[in-house]
Amino acid sequence: MNTQLPRILVVDDEPDIRRLVSEILEDEGYSVAQAENASEARQLKESTKPNLILLDIWMPDTDGITLLKEWVAEDPLLCPVVMMSGHGSVEAAVEATRLGAYDFLEKPLSLAKLLLIVERALEASNLQLESAGIKPHTSADIEPVGKSATVARTKDQLKRLAQHDARVLFVGEAGVGKELYARYLHNNSAHRDGPFVDVAVGSISPENSAVEFFGKESEGKIYSGLLERAHKGTLFLSEIGGMDKETQLRLLSALESRSFLRVGGSESVSVDVRVVASTRIALDEEVKAGRFRQDLYYLLNEITVDIAPLRNHSEDVPALLSFYVDYFVNQDKLPFRKFSMAAQNFLRNYGWRGNVRELKNLVQRLMILGVGEEIELDEVKSALGSVVGDVANSASVPDFFNLPLKEARDHFEKAYLEYHFERTGGSVARLSAAVLHSLNIKL
Repeated sequence: MNTQLPRILVVDDEPDIRRLVSEILEDEGYSVAQAENASEARQLKESTKPNLILLDIWMPDTDGITLLKEWVAEDPLLCPVVMMSGHGSVEAAVEATRLGAYDFLEKPLSLAKLLLIVERALEASNLQLESAGIKPHTSADIEPVGKSATVARTKDQLKRLAQHDARVLFVGEAGVGKELYARYLHNNSAHRDGPFVDVAVGSISPENSAVEFFGKESEGKIYSGLLERAHKGTLFLSEIGGMDKETQLRLLSALESRSFLRVGGSESVSVDVRVVASTRIALDEEVKAGRFRQDLYYLLNEITVDIAPLRNHSEDVPALLSFYVDYFVNQDKLPFRKFSMAAQNFLRNYGWRGNVRELKNLVQRLMILGVGEEIELDEVKSALGSVVGDVANSASVPDFFNLPLKEARDHFEKAYLEYHFERTGGSVARLSAAVLHSLNIKL
């Protein structure tokens, strides 16, 4: 199975140090590029899109502090930079940190300290990308879990689609794993060695969307947008229905021509990127309502892949429970617990309104808060807040039907707003408009 290695750029004018550091990092499983001066470093930073930069302070053309200052000014999402120096001083370390360097390493380098700082800096890089709405690749979510005919059929379809560059629109309820299936498509495609850039479209404000997607040029400085950062890879637009009209138009033009202008730029930028998207709302209805461009809809929707809700392949529930138990044991170091057969049978017949995401959250909650190696049925019911009784009925009849009228009305209003919030792609403005429309109130 193909995975994308973290990319590290080593910048140092001493060839022996460059070679030694690169060999150490490659032995640890990282992908390493080398630059001997600032000029070469600038070029490799743009072409390789590193997750981490190891930067020497003293270089013949431009010193590392000046180069760091330049990069910080032009790139708000600059990856972590670790400074290196054989003539270390407190003043240099303080200045580098003030400018935004992640850490400072003195030469001769300590192997143990180097590897520790690299590991921590890459973790910081991942967190930085997540906070910007760009989720980095992790080895724990490479392939959809399950052996049902539903999962097998979808995976087979994506393997065939991966051999072509057709644009794919993933359609399905919230929590079904549309991003995971998009990663599976990427990992089986010719773009597998390039980046997978996952963008939560709704998290980008309309005021900043043009710069975020297409980058900008200002006073000779270049900030690469999402399309450039996904060059040679895949750009996954999560919940595309939340994109503003102006960005829809610019994206349409970029996809049709495979090129675009940065904001403030005058030269066309060409990229090789596969764009795939997802939606949990009916985009054809958004097109009819005039909120989404019809031409962009058809461009993104060359192939539609429906991701089934978990209730349609509930035979995969036991495998998913086992997978997420192992996941939290390995990733979060939680004590191992296993679901009893009674608990598994109950959960196979549960409604799973939140789909795989709800299942993952349930497993995490039970492993954090529970005690004992086995997770029993009563503990599962308590965690779900389920009404003891006929599970089939509890899956089809809302729990609040058993509450007094006033409380049931409050629950209904909450569920109603959550439903329309989902349908509007997480847009508060569209939610307000939908509610006002239902009340026959005109804006």
